[in-house]
Amino acid sequence: MIYRNKPEWLKIKIPSGPGCLKVKNIIRENHLHTVCDSAKCPNKEECWSKQTATFMILGDNCTRNCRFCAVQSNLPLSPDPDEPAHIAQAVNLLNLNYAVITCVTRDDLPDGGADHWRKTIEAVRHLNPDCRIEVLISDLNGNTDDLDCILSANPDVLGHNLETVERLYPLARPQANYERSLRILDHSSKKGFITKTGIMIGLGEKENEVVSLMKDAQLAGADILTIGQYLQPSKEHLSVIDYIKPSQFRTYEKNARAVGLKSVMSSPLVRSSYRAEDCYHAVLQQ
Repeated sequence: MIYRNKPEWLKIKIPSGPGCLKVKNIIRENHLHTVCDSAKCPNKEECWSKQTATFMILGDNCTRNCRFCAVQSNLPLSPDPDEPAHIAQAVNLLNLNYAVITCVTRDDLPDGGADHWRKTIEAVRHLNPDCRIEVLISDLNGNTDDLDCILSANPDVLGHNLETVERLYPLARPQANYERSLRILDHSSKKGFITKTGIMIGLGEKENEVVSLMKDAQLAGADILTIGQYLQPSKEHLSVIDYIKPSQFRTYEKNARAVGLKSVMSSPLVRSSYRAEDCYHAVLQQ
């Protein structure tokens, strides 16, 4: 069913309070970016009220122009050499037990930003030795040497999003490649890392295509899958084709567990880092 307006289940209450203000101040004072802001995440206030955020490194300008993503696509600046230390400091000030860090895609850099990733993970771990670290990386143009550079810093979870079903890649992710993204997951898994991926639905995908993606992800070694509703960031982005009912999200969760994925978060407002620590512990318990 196609809706003209957002259905009731996508309407959220906006929490507020000192937690939100604290996160905002720490981000501003450390000159950091978050995917919460850049990608217009609907869960921003909920997470910030709990004094957590998803940091975004390598700047806030992406070298790709995915038609679903709110992150701006402009000529990026050189990576800030102080950013790893600032991320580590922010994690410390927020007293995080579990930190999630993502990035813009940097096709302009010879290593795709891999060494900057390594330095960031190492800086966070040095200042916060008890904090678990989940990273959500780009496809690095499929370069496994660059991926190994990131993995050498031993993140607790390696995430890379498939984003949508293979058929819709030319429409939604023209500069990406479905098989290349699967190879990132496969390489990470074979190196022994907990591996995570995420998709959005509502772009016109078919149920059998989503289940096929689940099977592909599981065969590539993914442990964790997140599924959320695509929401159009602006009139310039892809339109929502379907607002998927919560009952269908529950069906997809059952499908994902049936194909062997260990941890699944499936709900309209779920995003890649939503309740990430819960997903991590769900894998450890198996």
